[in-house]
Amino acid sequence: MSSKEAVKAADRAHVFHSWSAQGLIDPLPVERAAGSYFWDYDGRRYLDFSSQLVNTNIGHQHPKVVAAIQEQAAKMCTVAPGFAVDVRSEAARLIAERTPGDLDKIFFTNGGAEAVENAVRMARLHTGRPKLLSAYRSYHGATAAAINLTGDPRRWASDTGSAGVVHFWGPYLYRSHFHAETEQQECARALAHLEETVAFEGPQTIAAIILETVVGGGGILVPPPGYLQGVRDLCDRYGIVLVFDEVMAGFGRTGAWFALDHFGVTPDLLTFAKGVNSGYVPLGGVAISAKIAADFDQRPYPGGLTYSGHPLACASAVATINAMAEEGIVEHAAHIGATVLGPGLRELAERHPSIGEVRGMGVFWALDLVRDRTTREPLVPYNATGDAFRPMADFAAACKQRGLWPFVNMNRTHVVPPCTISETEAKEGLAVLDEALTAADAHTLG
Repeated sequence: MSSKEAVKAADRAHVFHSWSAQGLIDPLPVERAAGSYFWDYDGRRYLDFSSQLVNTNIGHQHPKVVAAIQEQAAKMCTVAPGFAVDVRSEAARLIAERTPGDLDKIFFTNGGAEAVENAVRMARLHTGRPKLLSAYRSYHGATAAAINLTGDPRRWASDTGSAGVVHFWGPYLYRSHFHAETEQQECARALAHLEETVAFEGPQTIAAIILETVVGGGGILVPPPGYLQGVRDLCDRYGIVLVFDEVMAGFGRTGAWFALDHFGVTPDLLTFAKGVNSGYVPLGGVAISAKIAADFDQRPYPGGLTYSGHPLACASAVATINAMAEEGIVEHAAHIGATVLGPGLRELAERHPSIGEVRGMGVFWALDLVRDRTTREPLVPYNATGDAFRPMADFAAACKQRGLWPFVNMNRTHVVPPCTISETEAKEGLAVLDEALTAADAHTLG
């Protein structure tokens, strides 16, 4: 059995970590995980309020999913994507059964970024147009096109300025760019801004508008009523493909199979990953409308992946989706959000001056932390690092010291536990947040 010291030494010697200055990080060696928790090598238990990277929707080590992977591994570990395979076909069927409209064809990828890459490629081929529109405060992945579509600072180092991507402001009433005072104003003005952007860019040049249905890493931004339908109408008016990125929001995270289910709007393409099998084996994909799929009935689609529809990944997806349906996990996520997390977080806001806004749904929540509630000045500056990030670092450290692993991004902490979290576990997490937020309160102006 590996020791903590051996694991850490090998990591430091050989593992190159993503999004990190390698000499400034100190990764925690993790020994095991189960349900809503994981443990380090000292036996310390952490309540996983991050779901790792907001992907372990079904919790850690769900026995039905583990058994499905083992059973598939004993039968056939891998086969090329050109063959018809039972678990691949069944995974596609189960996904298509839950997507809206005629999004019935599934192209499998290894993860969310590749799903986005292929979705926008399909949109460009379908329309014959070059440009893509995406929102600021978005994250769509770290591969070539996906990172340019991303609207947050993770894009900056790779932004070529020549990828055919134009960014726009999406709705965010708490920090409105449109001087709105109500959701209705925010919706109308955000849609007017988007239509003006389309007009000035030339609608005949725009292949797709891509949106996270509910913005994830950018702040758990739930769109106001009517916004997504307004974007759908705009796309229909100009022949633009509408892509919904459900990589983070899909498969129970918002208390519905897909976040779009809350809004009754159907895109032309839908990207997914993460929760489709809780990340047990890498898997993502694109759900494709009949009209776009028909483009490739008589001509080859110019894209593919060696591991597209990998049998182990698809077996884990089948087991995950079936377990979610049989155990009422999606409904449970909605219940926990409505009865425990939402009310509990709003109660915390009454006691902690560092909480500017609480927002979310299901098991998809954010606390927008501020220095001053009146001015809404963020607790740390945008894209802060080093000493400027200290208030958020102090808060995160306080969480970890108390056995809770938080998801911290800029001036926000996201409350994103597994969809399977129990009421007792959720309340345990809220109690830790209550204590840890005093570290954030210490940096407020009163």
